[in-house]
Formats: sequence, C-alpha cells, structure tokens
Amino acid sequence: MKPPLIPPPSSSALRKPRLSPYFCTFLTFIAFVVILYCEDFICIFGQNELVPTQPFIFETEKKRETSTQLPFAIGKLSEEGCDIFRGRWVRDEVSRPLYEESECPYIQPQLTCQEHGRPDKEYQKWRWQPHGCDLPRFNATLTLESLRGKRVMFVGDSLNRGQYVSMICLLHRILPENAKSLETSNDQSLTVFRANDYNATIEFNWAPFLLQSNSDNAIVHRVADRMVKKGSINKHGKNWKGVDILVFNTYLWWMTGRKMKFLKGSFDDEKKEIEELTTEEAYRVAMKSMLKWVRKNMDRNKTRVFFTSMSPLHVKSNEWGGEPGGNCYNETTPIEDPNYWGPESKSIMQVIGEEFSKSKYPITFLNITQLSYYRKDAHTSIYKKHWSPSTPEQLANPVTYADCVHWCLPGLQNTWNELLFAKLFYP
Repeated sequence: MKPPLIPPPSSSALRKPRLSPYFCTFLTFIAFVVILYCEDFICIFGQNELVPTQPFIFETEKKRETSTQLPFAIGKLSEEGCDIFRGRWVRDEVSRPLYEESECPYIQPQLTCQEHGRPDKEYQKWRWQPHGCDLPRFNATLTLESLRGKRVMFVGDSLNRGQYVSMICLLHRILPENAKSLETSNDQSLTVFRANDYNATIEFNWAPFLLQSNSDNAIVHRVADRMVKKGSINKHGKNWKGVDILVFNTYLWWMTGRKMKFLKGSFDDEKKEIEELTTEEAYRVAMKSMLKWVRKNMDRNKTRVFFTSMSPLHVKSNEWGGEPGGNCYNETTPIEDPNYWGPESKSIMQVIGEEFSKSKYPITFLNITQLSYYRKDAHTSIYKKHWSPSTPEQLANPVTYADCVHWCLPGLQNTWNELLFAKLFYP
C-alpha cells in the first residue's frame, strides 16, 4: 500500500514569517542607545579595567576631555599624549621661586618658613619637569583675563587652602594695590580674594569632608571623634553654586585609623543614630555625593571641575631610606628614587578611579601625589607659627613637633597650580 500523498505546501506556508514593524523600530532604538551610550556601559560593567595601577591615570577622563573642547581651553600641549604628572624634579636657580615669601602678604604664618627661621632656601629652587614635554609657564595675565566676571573656588581642608593661597600669590603681583582685596567670614569658613578690575573672585571654602561634619568650624575643628552627616552635601554645596571653576580636595581628614562615623539624623539630636563605615566605604559615599552634586549643578559647557589627589606625609624617614626615628625635619633635598611610593592609601585612589570613571560630568584629576612624594624637603617642619609654645622637651628634639603635613610657601604648591594652569588652558 502506497503511503498517502502529502499535499504540496501552499504559497502562504512557504512565505517566511515577517517581523512586525513595531519590533523593527524597537531594535533600531536599542542599537541607537548602545551606540550613543556605549562608553557609559563600558564604565559601568568594566570599571575595574579602567582603573590602572599606580601611577593612576583615568582613561575615561582623557577620552571625554579630548572628545570636545573644554571650557577655558585655548590649546593643547605640543607633545601629544604627554603625562605632565610623570617626571622628575630639576634644580632651577633662574626661574625659581616664582615669587618671594616677603612679596605675598596673604601667606598664613603657618606656611611662612623663612619668616620663622628656616635656614635654607633650597626647597624653593626645584622645578617639575615632565618626561617628554614641558609645563607651560604660569601666566597671571592670561589667567585673570580668562576669569573676567568669573568665580574660582577651592574647596577642602588646610592643604587645599595652601594651594588657594599659592594661587593668590601667583596672581596678585600684576594687580594694583587698590584693585584687589581679601575678605574672610567671621567663622573663617569662606575667604574671597577679589580682582576688582576683572570682576573676578578666587575663593576658598573650608569643608574638610565635603559633607557636613562636626569639624566644619574652620577655627576650632580638632575633634577627636570625627563624625560626618550622610546626605548633607548641600550644607557646603550652597556656597559652590554659581562658581565657574571648582577645585576639590578631601583626604587627610578621613584617615583616622578607625571606622568613620556617619550620622543619620541631626547633630542636635540628643540620641544620635550612627552608622560606622570603613575608610574606603565612607570615602566612596563622599565621592558619590560630590559627583552627584556636580552633575546636577554644573554646566559642562561653561564650567570646569578639578579634583586634587591626596597630599602625602613624610613622618617616617626609614620609609625613604633615612635614619630610623626621623621625619621631614632637617630634610633639604628631594627623594631621588623615581619609583618611591609612600604608605598613603592606594585603596583610596582606587575608589576615586572607580567613581570618577562613572561620572557623566568630566572631572579633571590633578594627580599631585607621586610628584609630591619626592618632596620630603618641602614641608613646614618646625619653621611655622605654632598654636602653643614649644616645650623644652620638644625644643631638645625637634622631630617631635615637626609639621610634615603642610608645605612652605613659596614651594611645592606653586607646582600644583602650574599643573592646574596647564590642565585648565591646555587639557
């Protein structure tokens, strides 16, 4: 018996199924989104690969900076791809220092090392020389012309205040005496330098954690049990609104050696609800808050935001091959080992890299850590105004009260501003 004949398929059965026009439109939209935001997807899903090991370079920042013209940029360094943060210190008695200590009346007595008896000036005579290129020379006239009708603000702790004062010293010399002024609020949390003929201000806001904290009093802030309020960026952020160039810094105050306390309620609450976070977790909260504030309040087509990396300490001389028991006291030359990296927290740099790589607003990172590590000679040491008279025991052993955190002016922090100048105008 023959098998039954199978009827030939109809023409409709041979026809391939057709995609709905709505489905095609959806696929087209998905492809468009992937192309448009592919860099952000890479940042989110591949962020660990975007944060190289030391020296830290933020590739996402570089890509975004070079893709469009940044505000205030007037050109590029002649040597394409030169990393101005990698180099060496060279002795320069011709162009250094950029100004004399006595020429700048704005330097605080905690930073005037010559006035307080430092016997040498060697720390003033070093110039940073990047590998393969030169830093553009700081130009005060160009800076002030570009700042006509603008506001610049440094935000952070006393180290950022040192950089702020350095910037004022670099600019004020070309201004007539009656065309400039410096005003400080009663609580010293806000300082404003005015260049009247340019309608420009260079300001400093004391905010050591960026978030609200129990150390926000710029006069009395030595609090043993430091505490930061969660979600409080607007406490200081109200001072940053309307600023054209922001220079953030926060690091040293987070390094307590123990967990950081985060307050969930108010500092006025009698019974406080507190959450304890590791240093890295706490620092990440601050970075996320800062970046969120920047994204909401800064116009990337008109404004610039910089972040200065951690300023190193030199408190143990054995770390750089010195005699045990010493520190920055009596140091008069830089560290020569190009591979030297001190004990400061690389994990904090990792947090910065991870969070900045996800930022929709281009943050310019001033990586001053490595180049500053070499400068064990540039600290204020004992040559500064002290808050209380030195005891006989301290005088007998100056190592015990040497300040190996802050920097003499003029000195290293002028270089930080030369780097800021280069990244502002020649990114």
